[in-house]
Amino acid sequence: MSDSDIPRLETPGDISPKSCRSDLIPIALISALSLVLHLMAVRGFGFFRDELYYIACSDHLAWGFVDQPPLSILVLKMMKLLFGNSLLAVRALPAVGGAVFVFLTGLMARELGGKRFALLLASAAGFAPVGNLFQFHVYSMNFIDLLLWQAAILILIRLVKTENPKLWMPFGVVAGLGLQNKISLLLLVFGLGVGVLLTKRRSDLKNRHFWLGVGLAILIFLPYLIWNFTHGWPTLEWMHNAETQKNIKDTPVAFVIGQLLYNNPLSILVWLPGLLYFFFHREGKKFRLFGWVCLSLFLLFMALGGKNYYLAGVYPVLFAGGAVFFESAFRPKTGRVLGAALAVSLIISTLLLSPLTLPILSVKKTVAYVEGSGLNRSQERNEIGVLPQHFADMFGWEEFTATIAGIYKTLTPEEQAGCLIYVRNYGEAAAVDFYGPKYGLPKAACAHNSYWYWGPPQWDGGVAIIMGDSRDPQASSADLSTYFETVELAGTTRCEFCMPYENNRAIFLCRRARFSIQEIWPDEKEFI
Repeated sequence: MSDSDIPRLETPGDISPKSCRSDLIPIALISALSLVLHLMAVRGFGFFRDELYYIACSDHLAWGFVDQPPLSILVLKMMKLLFGNSLLAVRALPAVGGAVFVFLTGLMARELGGKRFALLLASAAGFAPVGNLFQFHVYSMNFIDLLLWQAAILILIRLVKTENPKLWMPFGVVAGLGLQNKISLLLLVFGLGVGVLLTKRRSDLKNRHFWLGVGLAILIFLPYLIWNFTHGWPTLEWMHNAETQKNIKDTPVAFVIGQLLYNNPLSILVWLPGLLYFFFHREGKKFRLFGWVCLSLFLLFMALGGKNYYLAGVYPVLFAGGAVFFESAFRPKTGRVLGAALAVSLIISTLLLSPLTLPILSVKKTVAYVEGSGLNRSQERNEIGVLPQHFADMFGWEEFTATIAGIYKTLTPEEQAGCLIYVRNYGEAAAVDFYGPKYGLPKAACAHNSYWYWGPPQWDGGVAIIMGDSRDPQASSADLSTYFETVELAGTTRCEFCMPYENNRAIFLCRRARFSIQEIWPDEKEFI
C-alpha cells in the first residue's frame, strides 16, 4: 500500500467535543478494568521486600538514598500521613497509577491523530504488558517512573504537533522530576538526544526554550547530585556493585524474548507497526523522533543485556503509533472489526497471564501456574524457589520478625534494654522495623544500602541478636566467635515460599563484644 492510498488522519481539532468525549469511553473502561484488577490483588501475599524498605526510608527523609532519589519516598511519606501504612494504603496509589497508564496510552493515540478504534486498541495494548501489572501492584519508584516517562513523551508529541518550542520547558520540569524519582530517565534523555540529532528537531538546539528546559531539569535534579557528591557518590558505588556482583546480563536473543514476554507476546502486533509508523507512514514521519528514541534504546539494551523492564517506558508511544497505523491501514469497517478483535484478544490474554505477576490466586495455585508456565527465572545471581522472586519476596517477613522476638523475650529486662538486633539486608531490617513494634522490639541495625547511613547504633557491646552471614551455621558461628566471647545458636528462620537465601538461616545470641561497633561500622558497608 502506498502513502497515497492511506487516508489523511483526523486530528483532535477536526473532531467535535461530543465525539471526543465518546472516544474516551473505551479507554476509560479499560482503565477501570485495570484498576479493578489491581484492587483485587492488593492484599495479595503480603508486603514486598522493597515496600518495607521504602517505608523505612520514609522515616529517614533525605535529599537522596544509596539506591534511589528521594521523590518516591517523599510521596510515600505523604500517603502514610494521610492514609496510614496498611497494604491497601500503600498500594492504592500504584493501582490508580496503572489505570492512568492505560488511559494516557489511549490519549497518546488521540494526539497522534487516531480515532475511536485507535484509542481502543492503544489502551488495550497499554493494559497488555504483563510485567507492568507487577510494577503497578507494589509501591516503588518504578510505577512513578512509568507515568513520568508517559508525561514527558506526551509533552514531546504536543511539541512536535504544534511546533511550539516553549513546551521544552514543561518537558524539562517533568524530566527533572523523573530524575528525582529514578535516574533511569536519563535513558529517555539519551534516546531523545539521538532522535533530535537524526531529525529536523536539530533546529531546537538553537532555541533558547530548549536550553531553558535543560536548565530546569538540571536544577530540579541538582539536590540529588549534591547529596551524592557530599556523601562520596554512593549511588555510583551501588550501581557498579549491582552490575558486577548481582545482576545477570541477558544475551541479545534473551533480551528480545524478554521484551515479548514482558509486554504480552500478542502486543507485538501493535508495537512493531508502531515503530514502522514513525519511520514510514505518511502522517507518522512527522513524529520520527519517537521512532529513533525507541529504536536507539532497544539496540542499546540489546547490546548491553539490560533487564526486560528497562524499556517499559517507551512502549506506550509505540502502542499509540501502532494503533493509529492499524486504523489507517484498512478500510473503516475492516479496521474496526480487526482492531476490536485484537483489542479483545490483548485484554483476555493479559487476564489469563496475570497470575504470573499479580497475586490473584492462592499460593499453591500460583506455584502450579508458575511451574506450568516454565518462566520462573531470576534476573539476579540468586537461587530461586518454587515462586519467582517478585512473589517470594512477599513471604516470611513477619515470621522472621517473630523469630527474632522469640529470642529477644528470653533476655532479662536489663539485657533487652541494651540489646542490638543486627541483620544482613534491608529487607530483614525493614521487616523488623515494620513488624517489630508489635513484638516490642527495638529498631534493627544493618549495613546494607541506606541502612548503613542510619548507623552505627548506640550499643554497649553487651548482648546482640545477629543473623548469620551465610546459610552454613558452623561457618557463621566461627565468624562471629572472632567478635564475641560467647556465641549461641538461638533460632532458625522458617518460610516455605520465601527466597531460599532467607530460609533456614541461623540466628545467634552473642554476648560480650570484643570490638566497638563505631570502629568496625565503616568496614561493614554493603552497597549492592
